[in-house]
Amino acid sequence: MKNMGGMIVALAAAGISLSGCATTAITPPAEAIRYHLGQPIARGTVAVEPLQTTAGIPPSLEYRSYAAAVEAELLRNGYSRATPGATPEYVATVAFRRRNDVGPPRRSPFSIGIGGGGFSGGRRGGGVGLGGGIGFPLGGGRARELVVSELAVTIKRRADLSPIWEGNAQAAADVRSSDGQTDALAARLARALFTAFPGESGRTIEVR
Repeated sequence: MKNMGGMIVALAAAGISLSGCATTAITPPAEAIRYHLGQPIARGTVAVEPLQTTAGIPPSLEYRSYAAAVEAELLRNGYSRATPGATPEYVATVAFRRRNDVGPPRRSPFSIGIGGGGFSGGRRGGGVGLGGGIGFPLGGGRARELVVSELAVTIKRRADLSPIWEGNAQAAADVRSSDGQTDALAARLARALFTAFPGESGRTIEVR
């Protein structure tokens, strides 16, 4: 009886463990693509700004999360903040978008595909056209809700506003997971964009 009791406890523990595994979400890597002229990218002082602004409307809290993530990566890659009152040498414009989508069952793989398309926003959550798509495997099971986010950044010379680098990244996560929170997605996308900065122009990379 003692052995039987121990077996029941072990089986129950195994059941809990398997149940936990069954609800684990498989999150695909973020995808990023960068463009530049293949020349050394100059560093200097930089300011992060929304791609578009509306007079009298302050940036949203969501925008600030993306802007902070981008600024952190810029500083990590050799740029610096301008001193108060000074004009920065470069400006990095930020546009982003988040949307909810229906995904595959938990533990089912899925993939995202980055697309082209223009960017036309960055304030109050609007602007980036989510040109890519999400691919799901066929099969049954209960679907889950995903949050899909895209981030676009362009670095320009302040003097003539000519772009020297631009990038676009997209990622998806379970909306109920910590990876689906705004700060986490913003950091993940910015990290993908600035991995091995400036990156190989025109090549799509995957970053976990």
